[in-house]
Amino acid sequence: MHTEAIDPPGIAWQRVSPKYVTVRLVEWALANLAAVLVLSAPLVFVLLGWWRWPALWLAIAVPAITVVVALWRLVLIPRQVRAIGYAERDDDLLVRSGIFFQRTMAVPYGRMQYVDIAVGPVERGLGLCTVKLHTASPGTNARIPGLPAAEGARLREQLAVRGEARLAGL
Repeated sequence: MHTEAIDPPGIAWQRVSPKYVTVRLVEWALANLAAVLVLSAPLVFVLLGWWRWPALWLAIAVPAITVVVALWRLVLIPRQVRAIGYAERDDDLLVRSGIFFQRTMAVPYGRMQYVDIAVGPVERGLGLCTVKLHTASPGTNARIPGLPAAEGARLREQLAVRGEARLAGL
């Protein structure tokens, strides 16, 4: 269910690459592997008899709950990626994300100070990038992850040109 505040009518959203799911899966795997290993240490120590506390049920429950939550987050990753989008309008760029907690941010071209592109190792291997928009407001954290590298470069140049045109008109 979409509201007009989050999903304005008449907007043609550009979606990010489906390959971005792979980037998110790698991030998910690394973070959750580390969490489960750390949270399983008390269970190992209890089973080896090195620790008496926590109780065995608690030593089992904590990593088990972590695994259940991690699996729930795994199921959500493809939907979260499909929810990311952007739209170039005449005066601003709309960036949307989220499935439970949806967010649409309008970044006026005239407020953009600079636009940069970031690429991590997994993104680089898949030919993807993240476009980051910086404004004078520290609260503006607009980023569009999972763009094909060519589209990211095009968008960066387009936004820079539009931003300069709007600033020149001030």
